[in-house]
Amino acid sequence: MSQLRAAAAAGRGLRRSGGRAAPPAGQSRKGASSRGGAPAPAPAPPPAQHLFSDPAEIEALRGNLLAWYDKCKRDLPWRTLAAAEPDADRRAYAVWVSEIMLQQTQVATVIDYYNRWMQKWPTLQALAQASLEEVNELWAGLGYYSRGKRLQEAARKVVSELAGRMPRTAEELQKLLPGVGRYTAGAIASISYGQATGVVDGNVIRVLCRLRCIGADSSSPAVIDRLWDMANALVDRSRPGDFNQALMELGATVCVPKAPLCGECPLKQHCRARSRVEKELAFASQKLFGKPAPVPDVEDCGVGGCPLCPPAAEPWDSSLGVTNFPRKAAKKQPRAVRTATCVLERRGCHGAPEYLIVQRPSSGLLAGLWEFPSLTLAQDLQEEKQREALADHLQAWTGQPVAARSLRFIGEVIHIFSHIHQTYVVYSLPVDGDMMLDPALSPSRWVTEEEFHASAVSTAMKKVLKAHEKQRGKESSPGKGSKRKRGAKTQGAGSTCAGTQLSLRAFLQAPTAP
Repeated sequence: MSQLRAAAAAGRGLRRSGGRAAPPAGQSRKGASSRGGAPAPAPAPPPAQHLFSDPAEIEALRGNLLAWYDKCKRDLPWRTLAAAEPDADRRAYAVWVSEIMLQQTQVATVIDYYNRWMQKWPTLQALAQASLEEVNELWAGLGYYSRGKRLQEAARKVVSELAGRMPRTAEELQKLLPGVGRYTAGAIASISYGQATGVVDGNVIRVLCRLRCIGADSSSPAVIDRLWDMANALVDRSRPGDFNQALMELGATVCVPKAPLCGECPLKQHCRARSRVEKELAFASQKLFGKPAPVPDVEDCGVGGCPLCPPAAEPWDSSLGVTNFPRKAAKKQPRAVRTATCVLERRGCHGAPEYLIVQRPSSGLLAGLWEFPSLTLAQDLQEEKQREALADHLQAWTGQPVAARSLRFIGEVIHIFSHIHQTYVVYSLPVDGDMMLDPALSPSRWVTEEEFHASAVSTAMKKVLKAHEKQRGKESSPGKGSKRKRGAKTQGAGSTCAGTQLSLRAFLQAPTAP
């Protein structure tokens, strides 16, 4: 084992074997000489090493993958529903909901949301009759809230314009339904209708790139097009839905981004990334012991400038093994945004605290969700100016002057969206329960803590309320570490403040006579 590690270390940084240069991508090899300004020779298509061209191998790959899937697939509610539902429209709807929820969200998180959704809206017709407020409330916490909105809009279109009948092909699904892209359309058509069309999502990209040593930027249009060609060529014609789910399942459970379980992979004999690792280890071992380098394999990509190979500036890293594939472009850093947020609190009729929440605009980030009154801040704004800006903003909601000094600083809450690094600068303000709200502004309402958590509020706003409650608990409890539990009942007359815990001494003290 120590020799293997040494060999691997010796092989670190080895570049791919050289070869004759290929013409630039997008052109054919035929053409006039480059002398005298004539067009340059066009490039050949990617070498066979990166493609699936052997029918026998394709058939074996399909059989191995489906056999593994039949034995090892996870028991997921949308799979059970799709397999048991005889009605094609209901089946397609069930698959559609799952695919939208699974975009950018882990399976473990989606399961409970999916079950509650299908219990509440088991059909397209039921969803079409729901309000956006109801959809947002159920979607709250799942993230990427526009997904739920587009799903409902598309359901209404199916009911009103397509007589409740779902489109029957991937092409029609993508064309007719808002929010349904190429992947979602392929998944619905293959799983629900048995259309022999491939799918390409993040898991499939990873599996295909490793199977065929594709190291170019996997987010580039040229590479994505090639991967779609591969997926359509590989999909099993008799079981397209199962095959596509199996390919995604493999990427989710075995061929994972880090520390893949190569020994358990049903496609390991077809994986050229794994073969590449073995060759690099053998080459490093021979080099370590002074033996001549092995003759390059005829199947290796020896074409310089190959559009599917990693750039020459990014040599093979033996410490990464098969995770050298795929390569991804560096992520764009999220932009930083600071927002002042105020928890306006009053005492309700039963003594429990109530909070003012307002509805966000119907478009843009977190569209239609509810939040505490908030104001986007200019960068590098001083704390005093933050208070003044927020006080002016709150005056419109309260209908009365708000002194900046009356705003109590709670702390900062950070929430990361896909493209935004959001910092909420949190303040609190106790107000008179009889204040009037301006009906000309966005919809607003007072809610109890229980009602707040049942409303369509984002995870970020739940963090804000938690920070507020934590600060209030510190102020009301002198004992170190004491906390107010969510939903704690208010005390009777003569007791401590609502929502606080009695000290041990007070708890043990004998009650005084009335």
